[in-house]
Amino acid sequence: MSRLARTLCSLHGLLGIWLAYCTVQQFRYGEAWAAIVFAAASIVPVISVVRESELADEQQAEAIRAETEARRLAWADEDAAALARAELAAACCELWWTSTGEDHEATCPKNDHRSAA
Repeated sequence: MSRLARTLCSLHGLLGIWLAYCTVQQFRYGEAWAAIVFAAASIVPVISVVRESELADEQQAEAIRAETEARRLAWADEDAAALARAELAAACCELWWTSTGEDHEATCPKNDHRSAA
């Protein structure tokens, strides 16, 4: 949870305590309908704190999910690059590469001349 979210939750908690205090004072010295309104209003900050906590948990879970996906993609990119390096290293010569493995250059070490016999 971020510092701002913690501060907001603390302010909501203080507001809930203040509204609960007002509820008790209204039940003791004031009108009954006002006490009911204060009691209902003191529930709202509690809901806000719960909501902020859930949002912080969801943000943390999303950050972990994004990091995991980025690592997976990085590993896949590294695997593809390693495969490409291996294929390029196994290639004989440019003529072999462009002729799809049928012909070799004269200087190619894998240039094996087969007789037609």
